[in-house]
Amino acid sequence: MRFLLRFASLVALVVAVIAGTIDSIQSVAASAIVVTPMEDAWNDVSPSSLATVQSLISYYIHPRLYDLVIQWLLFQPAFAVFLAISLLLWMIAYKKPPVAGRFSV
Repeated sequence: MRFLLRFASLVALVVAVIAGTIDSIQSVAASAIVVTPMEDAWNDVSPSSLATVQSLISYYIHPRLYDLVIQWLLFQPAFAVFLAISLLLWMIAYKKPPVAGRFSV
């Protein structure tokens, strides 16, 4: 399980770097700071899944959750959201080293 979480963390980190690179290229081309919100990035990749997630959260969990939490998350920069996801997955998969050292049982 730890391997899958680390791999998912790596994938999220790669996506964050790609999103940040795209934003920086667009910023240089426009001579102004351009930051792509998560909603626009998700809508560019798969618009039908965004609508599906919205309806699933509203139906199965609570409609206010989508309005408060998910809507706020979708307005954040895409690179920052993926960096946070990558960090959280890495923290979940982290294994503390043994206290006695490398050669302890």
